[in-house]
Amino acid sequence: MKAFKLENEPKITTGFKAPEHYFDDFSEKILQQLKDKKEVKVIPIYKRKKVLSLLAAAVVVIALMIPIVNNYNNTSKDLDEDTLETYLSYQSNLNQYDLIKELDTKDIDKLNKNVALEQETLEDILATNPNLENLISE
Repeated sequence: MKAFKLENEPKITTGFKAPEHYFDDFSEKILQQLKDKKEVKVIPIYKRKKVLSLLAAAVVVIALMIPIVNNYNNTSKDLDEDTLETYLSYQSNLNQYDLIKELDTKDIDKLNKNVALEQETLEDILATNPNLENLISE
C-alpha cells in the first residue's frame, strides 16, 4: 500500500465563500442592530388582576376535583358480601359441601375469628329452633 500524505493530496473547496470585506465591519453591524431593538415592556403578574382571578379559579376547580378523582379511582371491583350471598342463595345446584370443599385453612381461620357467639345467644337459638336434630347432624 502506498503512503498517504495529507499535504500532497489536492484540496477540495467547500463551495461556501464569504463576501469581500464582510468581516471588516461585522461587529459594528451587530452592535447597531442591538441598539435599534426596542426594549420589551414587562408586565409583572401581581399587577394583573385578571390573571390572578383566573389563577384562583383554577386552584378552586382543582381543589374541588380532587375528591371526585379520588373516589373514581378507589371504586372497588370486588364483590360485597350481600351480593355474593344473594348469588349463592339463588344457585340451586350449590350445596354446603361444595362451599366447604372450596375453603382452605386460611378461610376457616378467618371464619372462626369472625364468629363470636355468646353462650346465652347459642342457648336461645337451640331452644327456639324446632329443627334441632337437623342442626346437630350438620
